[in-house]
Amino acid sequence: MAASVLSFARNLCWRRICEIRPVQPVCIPSVHLHMTAATMQVSQKDFEKAQEQLKLLKNDPGNETKLKLYALFKQATEGPCNSPKPGMLDFVKKAKWDAWNSLGSLSQDNARQEYTKLVSSLISAESAGEKKDSSSKESRHGGYETLIVTTDNNITKIMFNRPDKKNAINHKMYREIISALREAAKDDSTIAVVTGNGEYYTSGNDLNNFSNVQPSGMKKMAEDGAELLKEFVGSFIEFPKPLIAVVNGPAIGISVTLLGLFDIVYASDKATFHTPFSQLGQSPEGCSSYLFPKIMGSAKANEMLLFNKKLTAAEACAVGLVNEVFPDSTFQKEVWARLKAYASLPKNSLAVSKQLLRNIEKEKLHAVNSQECEVLIERWLSDECLNALATFFQRKSKL
Repeated sequence: MAASVLSFARNLCWRRICEIRPVQPVCIPSVHLHMTAATMQVSQKDFEKAQEQLKLLKNDPGNETKLKLYALFKQATEGPCNSPKPGMLDFVKKAKWDAWNSLGSLSQDNARQEYTKLVSSLISAESAGEKKDSSSKESRHGGYETLIVTTDNNITKIMFNRPDKKNAINHKMYREIISALREAAKDDSTIAVVTGNGEYYTSGNDLNNFSNVQPSGMKKMAEDGAELLKEFVGSFIEFPKPLIAVVNGPAIGISVTLLGLFDIVYASDKATFHTPFSQLGQSPEGCSSYLFPKIMGSAKANEMLLFNKKLTAAEACAVGLVNEVFPDSTFQKEVWARLKAYASLPKNSLAVSKQLLRNIEKEKLHAVNSQECEVLIERWLSDECLNALATFFQRKSKL
């Protein structure tokens, strides 16, 4: 590329007319400097060196810069423009002539200096860009204990990071996810991605949230838990950018019911989807009581939400809960290549389009969320739920 730039500058050889748009004449003011013989000699050497450096450019500098280089080269080697003006319809030759002619009486010495200076700026800019690219690293957000939050390539990634607990969501993680979503909503990223660290996406609500609660504190625990859950689900309802779930493994409970609030869900073929609410004497949340029947129909939603049916990734895709399933061996590579492409799309266009889709039902979703949380308070205080939790912890203690 760079060699061709120098070649057309020397031989007046340009690309086909259809490849070059007309460019405004380049205005480089005439500068009259006192030049010593030594300065002229150095300038000539620098000029020749600049011609060699131009060959090292890796990126096309653009037609406007090429015109400047051409004009300065002609001025430096031949002096002021001395060729007849091309016809109006000869766009390429006219653009070249205008660029050269605009230099007026600029001396050859000064033209060599300007040419050398321009080439040097192009080399420096390209070198700085390469240095920036080579030093560019994923930006990690601090202040999180249960998550890994990073931003890279216009993507904010929120990763559940309790792999030893199958990424179970405790109270701290609930609050950190809320904070991470608020932060991602305001940062410069184009999309946000939620995924899990380790074998599990997340095993859902950490049932240890219910442990060590005295009978006198059960009502407060239930009310505080419902308030936290309401805020948690609300942060997904309100999230303004495209939100994508990358389900890398088994997903249970709240992590499944929330998927209806994501804009896209990709899953590994090792992922499963399980909502064992009735087993635990509880009830659906995450707006799933409203969204699941809309997504998959009442019959399939009932199997999941009432009768605890666990879906494979393929089954979840077939009922519309998952957009696409990938082989686990290529899951990360294929999905992240696609996400990077999404993140290169116009950010504001994506955000506005999402809001058009979400605003239609936002009020309804908040109402459903509130109702589900109210029902859960009753459920958490019920004998059915307390007995189911007692059984769970008895089994856990025997392991």
